[in-house]
Amino acid sequence: MRITALKTYMQRVDERPRLLVKIETNEGISGWGEAYNHGPDRALAPLLDYLFTQIVGEDPRRVEFLVHKLNQQCRFPPGALGLAAISVIDHALWDIAGKAAGLPVYMLLGGNVRDRVRVYCGVYTAPDPEAALAQTQELNERYGYTAFKLSPYRRDLHEGRWGELVRETGQYFGRVRELCPSRFEFAFDAHAKIFEPIQAIQLAQALAPNDPLFYEEPIRPEHIPAWREIRSKVSVPLATGESLYSRFEFLSLLSAGGADIVQPDICVVGGVCEMRRIATIAEAHYATLAPHNPMGPLATAVNVHFCATQTNFKILEFKPAVHAPWAIDPYVPVDGHMELRPDRPGWGIEIDEAVLEREDYVHWERKVTRKQDGSTAYP
Repeated sequence: MRITALKTYMQRVDERPRLLVKIETNEGISGWGEAYNHGPDRALAPLLDYLFTQIVGEDPRRVEFLVHKLNQQCRFPPGALGLAAISVIDHALWDIAGKAAGLPVYMLLGGNVRDRVRVYCGVYTAPDPEAALAQTQELNERYGYTAFKLSPYRRDLHEGRWGELVRETGQYFGRVRELCPSRFEFAFDAHAKIFEPIQAIQLAQALAPNDPLFYEEPIRPEHIPAWREIRSKVSVPLATGESLYSRFEFLSLLSAGGADIVQPDICVVGGVCEMRRIATIAEAHYATLAPHNPMGPLATAVNVHFCATQTNFKILEFKPAVHAPWAIDPYVPVDGHMELRPDRPGWGIEIDEAVLEREDYVHWERKVTRKQDGSTAYP
């Protein structure tokens, strides 16, 4: 079996752009992947065309070999766009390998260690505890979710006194706990908006009395000693990793004692091959995995297969898509879990290629926050 073609399709999932990739072979077996939109989104297609020249004519089932080759072809670390491209190639190759073997990908990864994969849903639009109750109850009734992720900010964190924001956050979470069923779990995503580690610690202390599932990415990921300091001074599970790229960065973070839960993104780190190495490093440090997954149906399928095989998996991020017409039979939560599909080879999801004939691209970009004095901050 040999790789003969790589095709790209600009599409979207709800209001976010998504690039779908199809790798074809001379035996009629094709594999699919969904690329992360780091932006600029349209830069990925020509980059993938270039990387294709490195794998054309190769046996697509040699996934480790080909992904290693693509990384070695880069004289310098490939960075966000390069790793997004390598990741999506990795995913498509695993899909081909599964289909060629007549097996779901998770069986090629050593088999499943669990029968289903627990998921949580981000609920960021709830303006008050009563709205949070309504949204979480609806998600519970429809999909069985019992775990959710909220924002800790009740207002612009650059306006007013920091101590007031911290107090409001504590009161908000306390009220959410009063209203919602006690079995519901709530994580909080600070979106790396806090600059000072002491402020990250103060916000964690406000959340702690009401038992958050985890406290995610309060600060930027670059300075590992700051993560060590925060974790040493908080009493809630500290989670991070969506902005880290390789096993070496996760090794630095965990060796420093900087996190309890790691959140690598399988569409960011270089694919399934690298994700497995990160999982092993985390396991050796008694850290669990809660993969970052703000993606669409195809990337979610990849995550489900990976999570099914990892002993230190904790929970997977997933928000049901409203608009992704190219996915014929996406994974949908049942009782708050994704069920495996043992009778379907590859990723176990079908792509409607007729839909892909029409480009369905939507532009999206992250808006930079402006402080009251006119300076900028992370959004």
